[in-house]
Amino acid sequence: MRSARKWVSYFNNQRLYDSFTVEENVAFPLRRHTQLSDAERKKKVRELLSSVGLEKDPQKMPSDISGGMQKRVALARAIALDPEVLLFDEPTTGLDPITASEIGQLILDLQKKHHLTSVVVTHDMHAAKKFSDRMVLLHEATIRAAGTFADLERSKDEFVVRYLREAA
Repeated sequence: MRSARKWVSYFNNQRLYDSFTVEENVAFPLRRHTQLSDAERKKKVRELLSSVGLEKDPQKMPSDISGGMQKRVALARAIALDPEVLLFDEPTTGLDPITASEIGQLILDLQKKHHLTSVVVTHDMHAAKKFSDRMVLLHEATIRAAGTFADLERSKDEFVVRYLREAA
């Protein structure tokens, strides 16, 4: 069983180190928390970057890549230590609909490949519908609905009905 320290947060503000290259950003947790050799670390970073579609950009600086690419770098870094659970805070914020869909699909692909559980906080109902098994709709610190997206759509709660209608 994996230890609780294997929980990793993924922020909507990627928190990439602006003075590190893409490769160095992804390598950072490996350098700090593992005993991998330089060669092993470099190989793992290449694999991680490949898994998020950035194998061609390891030497770029965060300021030289798009917001969607920055999110991919942050995601590669988040899975570097093989976490059991990923916490996402608005992973599609600030992205155009096509890139948001790609990030959602990437989250699904990585969940399956790495056997991850994801907890996603989002206002993006299109994304939530795409990559959620279960949802909880909160309003003023109260759970207004919980279940599958279909369960939420069947809700009789006036707030839930209005929220889903407005989000569509």
